[in-house]
Amino acid sequence: MNQYWGIDLGGTKIECAVITYEKNETRSNEFVVLHRERVPTESSKGYEHVINQVKKLVAQVEQKMGYRPEKLGIGTPGAIEPLTQLMKNSNSVCLNGMPFEKDLEKELGIKIKMVNDANCFAMAEAQLGVVQELGVDVETVFGVIMGTGVGGGIVVNGHALHGRHGIAGEWGHNFLHEDGGMCYCGRVGCTETLISGPALERYYESLAGVKISLKEIVERHRNKEDEHASAVMDRLVCMFGKGIARIINVLDPQVIVIGGGVGNIDEIYSEGVTKAKKHVFNPIVDTAFLKPKLGDSAGVFGAALLWA
Repeated sequence: MNQYWGIDLGGTKIECAVITYEKNETRSNEFVVLHRERVPTESSKGYEHVINQVKKLVAQVEQKMGYRPEKLGIGTPGAIEPLTQLMKNSNSVCLNGMPFEKDLEKELGIKIKMVNDANCFAMAEAQLGVVQELGVDVETVFGVIMGTGVGGGIVVNGHALHGRHGIAGEWGHNFLHEDGGMCYCGRVGCTETLISGPALERYYESLAGVKISLKEIVERHRNKEDEHASAVMDRLVCMFGKGIARIINVLDPQVIVIGGGVGNIDEIYSEGVTKAKKHVFNPIVDTAFLKPKLGDSAGVFGAALLWA
């Protein structure tokens, strides 16, 4: 089997994985993880430091594997603007406006493919994870990230869609409701301002006057001991339903895979899906809503698949 290298560039860590991968006609795609390694991102130290951290990580993995790759896939927060080839929309803000892909290729001497990390998540779950386990052909997969932020990626017939502006799947910055307030992107009422983890915690604090974790909010709601916690959960399932219904109306995917910390909340798959059905332009909603199989490994495995 061929070996593929991938890097997941996160806000706190940079992870590299080397995998073998073979796509079989039986749909039982086989992959083996040969090595994984991490270094801290430390983006607060600036753009050149992040490049040096990637260079350091590649050198460490090269030493373990005994060879240097010719090609490298990288998943990043944000995306590359197709017209300028500069990074944009990254929460590691030192990357924004910089020719990150070009500079890394020059520094490493390796061919690089770089895409949004949500696309890597969707690709990994479609090719290696929960979608592949279905054992049937799936044309369109929408991969949802619901955690500190809200993002998404689209895979059609095994290929990630990037779009004219490199923002395909970015449902987190569709307008949902003005109650969400100002988003970091400069707009008001983005989906991310309503159903991300920090947004839900802020909403609870606005109701109760104290700040608690999302995990505790969920527990209090399930124990029926806190009306404010129940209000937060009602907001989550209602707004998720409205937001994801718009994706179904436009994209109509066979499968939606939901990752991220907020995506672990079971009520999304029951009450949230029920709410979504009220807004879908069809009398029957047969979309499969699935939990991911690969967890926080999906991004780095998806990055490795970029050259597969």
